[in-house]
Amino acid sequence: MVNVLVTGAGGQLGLSIKSISDGYKDVISFTFCTSAQLNITDDEAVGEHFKYNNYDYCINCAAYTNVDGAETNVALANAINGLGAKNVALACKNNRTTLIHISTDFVFSGAQSHPYTEEDSTEPLGVYGQSKLRGEQEIINQLSNYYIIRTSWLYSEFGNNFMKSMLRLGRERDQLSVVNDQVGTPTYAVDLASFILELIKNNIGKYGIYHYSNEGVASWYDFAKAIFQEAHISLDLKPIPSSEYPLPAKRPSYSVMNKSKVKENFKINLPHWQDSLKVAIAQNIAYEKISG
Repeated sequence: MVNVLVTGAGGQLGLSIKSISDGYKDVISFTFCTSAQLNITDDEAVGEHFKYNNYDYCINCAAYTNVDGAETNVALANAINGLGAKNVALACKNNRTTLIHISTDFVFSGAQSHPYTEEDSTEPLGVYGQSKLRGEQEIINQLSNYYIIRTSWLYSEFGNNFMKSMLRLGRERDQLSVVNDQVGTPTYAVDLASFILELIKNNIGKYGIYHYSNEGVASWYDFAKAIFQEAHISLDLKPIPSSEYPLPAKRPSYSVMNKSKVKENFKINLPHWQDSLKVAIAQNIAYEKISG
């Protein structure tokens, strides 16, 4: 039996992992810790927790993910995404635990026009991306047995995300404007969760940085349009440039990632984002019924 700790278990990726964990109960023993139960910014608490538990893997889902909020909460973003990642890495090092850490496409500037590989230069535009990049660097400095998984545009039936916001706004409004000059790949968090658990189950090794997202390319406008179509919501949806919807944090205009490395090393097929969206919409309907 493989012992696995999931930090940040109250977030959408942590909840996505939990939602499929029963399918792995014969091979994986899970410990789910929310940020309230294990604060990764507290190095002593992290060290003690690892010391008294024998973890083979730690999936670090704990993160400060408010992209705009990070511009004013700089210290908090760096504490969680930078120092917190270091604390977890040190605990993994001291207890021979393999770390699986979740990072982001926001470590890139978006200046290039072809998909980013793991070897491309990082140049984050805002505090959020900078803090996540610092976390990556802290892990690389401490560990050799690690997976850093950069993903993009995560959504699911859990937590707060773009899909759920669009579904809510679609019920409330007759008209909506969404930016069409930021391009990336929507990624269903349950697909990422499945990849991570298969990674642990198969214990292949091949450590390092990987890019994981669904297949395909979309703007936020394209994503919104597909959400409304799949959910059978009719409204007047208008594409607008980012200049008409200014936000505190600058986003990369292009953050599509090249997934050749993850596909070749782990022999996986990645679902297209439109196919996964259909699954997510159906799951969201079921989840809303259960949660009331």
